[in-house]
Amino acid sequence: MYSHLPVLLSEVISHLRPEPKNVFVDGTVGLGGHAEAILERVLPVVSSLDTNVHLLAIDKDQGNLATAQKRLAKFGNAVVFAHDSFANMKGIAQEHHITQVNGILLDLGFSSVHVDDPERGFSFLKTGPLDMRYNKLAGQTAADIVNTWDEDDLARIFRVYGEELRARDIAKAIIVRRKAKPFEITTDLAEAISEVVPRKGKIHPATQVFQALRIVVNGELDDLERVLPDIVDLLVPGGRLAIISFHSLEDRIVKQFFKDHPNLELVNKHVITASDEELKNNPRSRSAKLRVAQKI
Repeated sequence: MYSHLPVLLSEVISHLRPEPKNVFVDGTVGLGGHAEAILERVLPVVSSLDTNVHLLAIDKDQGNLATAQKRLAKFGNAVVFAHDSFANMKGIAQEHHITQVNGILLDLGFSSVHVDDPERGFSFLKTGPLDMRYNKLAGQTAADIVNTWDEDDLARIFRVYGEELRARDIAKAIIVRRKAKPFEITTDLAEAISEVVPRKGKIHPATQVFQALRIVVNGELDDLERVLPDIVDLLVPGGRLAIISFHSLEDRIVKQFFKDHPNLELVNKHVITASDEELKNNPRSRSAKLRVAQKI
């Protein structure tokens, strides 16, 4: 039923070191793969006598959260779920009377579920609505941005969040094209970008622009920067924080925060990446980077 492969699963478990009766937060529970592995170690025997919460599972995507609820139902009331952003983790934890936890996991970015479903609008290779929202019930879509933002703002986000060298040229092309017809479909935008940026090698010309739009639509970097100080407050001394990132912008924020925070020490000096075996079984893990820190 759950064919999704959690990225860096064995590495996450070995570094977070879940033990019986611990309390954890999975701020991006997704389909529940990492959470299930954590709970199997926290609750090797599920008892109805234990009424404590042992995992707080958060996700912006209501569909993924529903799948995780089904997957983790066997753990009963030991798990509580929140359809929200991990940026609000501290407040959500307080609502559930969770004041300190032993470990926190953030698996950043979008999942294969998002890419594989054309209706979500994340893929430039599949025709679908230009949406890109994790939470389909709120916020502006990618279409809203490309159809209403001015040239300067479009160029800025493509440059800053997509690290796109041809950001200005692409922004100009979008402005011209949308005057004739607003962008509604993913492949229309990908085609417009391809006319400006010729393909070189295996990387599609639209890759970085789609990354930038996804980050802005979902406030990904803002959420990450907001939650990091709160995470340290939630951790018990000796508690660990594991963060998996998928592009340099996220990783840079995490690396700098771990380095600068006086109450954190690095668990792994060098970033952890997927093994050759995992890369063979799950090619999408190739860009995953895991950093782990411990509260002093």
